[in-house]
Amino acid sequence: MPDLKLRRLPDRTPVKISFQATPELASALRAYADLYRETYGQAEATADLIPYMLECFLASDRAFVAAQKERHVAPGIGKARPTSRTERSAGAGPSAPDP
Repeated sequence: MPDLKLRRLPDRTPVKISFQATPELASALRAYADLYRETYGQAEATADLIPYMLECFLASDRAFVAAQKERHVAPGIGKARPTSRTERSAGAGPSAPDP
């Protein structure tokens, strides 16, 4: 098999995750979506912003990033993701699509 520079593309099948938010959190998320619209001049649904908010949060959590590096697990946030089912089940878990 040829040794291609480009690795096999990761699984890009979206994973639906649902949760219940407190009224306060739902209100804060709507306020964030409003501020996003004011800032960038483009409205985005709150549900569309949440995956990117979570990616940003995880990527900026130093303890989480350090723990993932210690375990030799690709965090899946802006980095190469596992390419096989075995690697995926052993590591990073689902992640939102890249922006």
